[in-house]
Amino acid sequence: FQNEINEVPFFDVQLPYELALKIFRYLGKAELGRCAQVSRTWKILAEDEVLWYRLCQEEGYLLDMSISDHSCWKLALKNCRAREHMLKTNWKNRVGAVSQLRYEPGRVLCDVHCCDGVVMAGYTSGEVRLWDTRTWDYTAPVLAAVAGPGGAGAPPHVSFVRINSSLAVAAYEDGTVSVWSLLLGQEPIHHFQHNQRIQALALAPGGSAVATASGFQVKMESPDDRGFWQTPATFEIQKLVNFLNLVPDVTGSPVAVAAAEDIVYLLKAEDPGRILHSVYGQPVTCLDVAAHEAAFGIKTFGWLLNEPNQILLYNLETNQCVTKVGSSIGDFSCVNLHSSPPNMLVAGNKDRRVRVFDVRRGAAACSVYGHQLGVSAVQMDEWKMVSGGHEGLVCVWDQRMAAKLWEMHARHPVRLVWFNSHSLITANIPEEKNPRGSSITEDDPSLHRKYRGVIYSYEFSVDQLAADSVLPICRSSYDELTGYNYNIGLAVPYDSI
Repeated sequence: FQNEINEVPFFDVQLPYELALKIFRYLGKAELGRCAQVSRTWKILAEDEVLWYRLCQEEGYLLDMSISDHSCWKLALKNCRAREHMLKTNWKNRVGAVSQLRYEPGRVLCDVHCCDGVVMAGYTSGEVRLWDTRTWDYTAPVLAAVAGPGGAGAPPHVSFVRINSSLAVAAYEDGTVSVWSLLLGQEPIHHFQHNQRIQALALAPGGSAVATASGFQVKMESPDDRGFWQTPATFEIQKLVNFLNLVPDVTGSPVAVAAAEDIVYLLKAEDPGRILHSVYGQPVTCLDVAAHEAAFGIKTFGWLLNEPNQILLYNLETNQCVTKVGSSIGDFSCVNLHSSPPNMLVAGNKDRRVRVFDVRRGAAACSVYGHQLGVSAVQMDEWKMVSGGHEGLVCVWDQRMAAKLWEMHARHPVRLVWFNSHSLITANIPEEKNPRGSSITEDDPSLHRKYRGVIYSYEFSVDQLAADSVLPICRSSYDELTGYNYNIGLAVPYDSI
């Protein structure tokens, strides 16, 4: 009977089912719920799978599924909203599991990068490790490095590491660069050499292009259609490069944005190197690139030019400055544009403030203060910000309330902050890679763990039990957690560990 409805009563007229369904498409969740209480016919119409599938897609849930993948899309939307509310509550109250990604035989942590929960870390021992935090078994394979000439001598330190969904890249102190495929194994698929130390390394977020800056040269490497690596472009720049980013979602030849002291270059394979921005005596202090825009902070001398430090937003298609935001005495030390919501960006400053800017209004939408030293890493989404400072403090902020939700502290400066809806990755990387007095002999490879740096992984999803992923020393057999909401029970000698 329910599947054979041909006409639906609409007050004093009878409408075909398809036409009534088109009318109901303009209603939201609350309106459909009210309409379902009118009559049996309206209830069948208001709970049609097409309507709830469309609502689920409009709210951003289950975008990769078709309408036939679920038998009840109303229940699927309800479960998605309940999970989102649970994750938001856990984020605010810091309820979840925390683990350390620590490679004990390694020496000092040099650089860390993350892509979709896969963490890549490089050490002073020359080793590169991977962790897949999505599986929670924390297997950390070593990516094999290319043997040096003659195979003699200690391996060089790792300078930079970058990872995306398909590639992992590491640059070493001696100017070598190794590229691994995450699908083919632990042996590098490409290797090239620079004559000098590498100052910057960039990897396209969704592609396979690699860019390096060494001395006054910027080199791009990418595979062709057959998988053979080639050098599509090499650029000679007047000054030393401080920051380097590849523009994501570019078809054809790779496009890079490089900041060399007070000049910002837009580097394309067909152009010799176009200057995007240049003001003498105003060095660039941070850089981030999105698909069509680039944001960078500039340092000015306010007592001379009567102009405070700012962040400039440039359109990469027109090469014109879209807006200038910020008015600070301190230097902007980090900016995040690519992972921020549309028309928003978040920046950290040496004045210990985190600022959220609305680029449409050209003004700060939120400004919070809570770090003891300058801010070194930031990221935001629709309702929260996560910031890391040079003093080792990681802070989670509520954007609407401009209030700190919680914080965590470690010994070294925070160099990486990455999060998604259910997890958070932070990395505390030491400034000093060869600490003196840390061991009995300077040649001793063992180093006290307080000098090494650490990577923290937080999981706020209830699908993962805290007892399965917390540190072994923190696993306790107690079920009672009265007065404690961090989901970690400290172990004492008579507990089962």
